[in-house]
Amino acid sequence: MKILTSPRMDRCIGCHSCSLACARLLHHRLSWDTAGIRIHSSGGLTTGFIAVHCLACDPPPCAGACPTGALTPRKEGGVVVKKTLCNRCGLCASACPVDAIFIDPTGEPFICLHCGLCVPFCPHNCLELAEANSLGLPSSSNSTESVS
Repeated sequence: MKILTSPRMDRCIGCHSCSLACARLLHHRLSWDTAGIRIHSSGGLTTGFIAVHCLACDPPPCAGACPTGALTPRKEGGVVVKKTLCNRCGLCASACPVDAIFIDPTGEPFICLHCGLCVPFCPHNCLELAEANSLGLPSSSNSTESVS
């Protein structure tokens, strides 16, 4: 299974094309509020940018915090979102350790689904989909250590 990674953020110019591609192609809206990936300054224009997106925790704390079961764990990390079950309480966003769950003004959560639609829209090739097992990420299924 592949997950979104951002290995070349030193090339990022902060154009937000990835965010707009996510919002438009996946969620059929044209708003930064409805994207599962966000680009932030890492401390000023001269210091570069960071991509904020789901890091595919395994197990995902956001799914554990969801009282309705709207977030279900994906194999090898991350979540699948069932919008019809979501009560818009925001507990998932509070539980995310990297603040990668974005709540729009109506309370709807937007999370990177690791679909890769954003990748070809980055003009400087900052993003990529990588095999989760090749990244050596700790998980409940392949590690006995707990990750804080």
